[in-house]
Amino acid sequence: MRRSRWFGVSAAVGAAALVLTGCSDGGSGGGEEGGGTETAADDMTGTRACVILPDAASSPRWENMDRPALEEGLAAAGFDSDIQNAQGDTNMYATIADQQLTQGCGVMLLVDYNGAALAVTEKAQSQGIPVVAYDRPIEGADYYVSFDNVEVGRLEGQSIVDGLEAAGKDPAEATVVYMGGDPADGNAAMFHDGADEVMSAAGISPAAEPPGVWDGEESATNFEQALTSLGGEVDAVWVANDTNAAGVITVLDKQNLTVPVSGQDASVAGLQNVLLGKQTATVYKQVTLEAEAAVDTAVALLNGEEPEADQQLEDGTPYIAVTPVLVGPEEVATVIENGDAEAAEVCQGEVAEKCDEQGIDY
Repeated sequence: MRRSRWFGVSAAVGAAALVLTGCSDGGSGGGEEGGGTETAADDMTGTRACVILPDAASSPRWENMDRPALEEGLAAAGFDSDIQNAQGDTNMYATIADQQLTQGCGVMLLVDYNGAALAVTEKAQSQGIPVVAYDRPIEGADYYVSFDNVEVGRLEGQSIVDGLEAAGKDPAEATVVYMGGDPADGNAAMFHDGADEVMSAAGISPAAEPPGVWDGEESATNFEQALTSLGGEVDAVWVANDTNAAGVITVLDKQNLTVPVSGQDASVAGLQNVLLGKQTATVYKQVTLEAEAAVDTAVALLNGEEPEADQQLEDGTPYIAVTPVLVGPEEVATVIENGDAEAAEVCQGEVAEKCDEQGIDY
């Protein structure tokens, strides 16, 4: 299994000035000579970061990791923030955005949910407010800050290839099911393409590929149907994230099957399944580093500076990419040491013995 231990944020802030307005002014003629002074409230609207998170169901990271990291990072830089969660509702997403824009934003940092961020991006930009697409791409955004999502897929694909070889199976002859993410999420295609790049190079082609979703229960149902169509035969399952992997594993458990299964997010359930040997590995995306890159980008824009990006998307959007890491049983301790999981929560029940084996103190 390929493993890398540490990585850095690829976000460096440039010094070139790019003057960007906050929100639209109050229309009261304050710009006229001698017409008046900026009030404290006016000042605040141009230095406030408005953030919309997508939901709390697809991953525990949004509320448990991203929210506090973004809030603390912006506060430490001296900026106010308004961080809200759309709770998986596109109408709520639009309502939150309207409220935030009415109250004033100097920059918007948006995690897309089923395309809801597109209209918000256009509305914000029409008011001169720059938009940072966070974690998921948004067409027309000024910047995109995320992990290297194709590399996430490559690491997942490599874990499947390595898992098959460790089991003594020829990847080119293996029966592999592909369980991707919701195609409405722009990252899902990148995860898939990265994984397929590695797996196809090893001779793997999907024996079944149900529609992609970000839902553990639905993923379990879809996988069970795929497994039935294959006569109960499967050698490995490429799964795009830990939540879906947990659903797949419930089905495998019922059939007394243990095969290589991939995932990402280093969630508690994912780490437990990795320690138990039910999931080959999880791709660890240290949220604090992604949040740090997003904060750096937002702060640069709030300061009237132009952030630097090391990559760009196909549509030309500047892309500030953070490197992910593959985590097998031996690296679970690192995730815990970094504060992205609690040992007491991971090391419960039958997992406790596995934690002991890895020297994890709980």
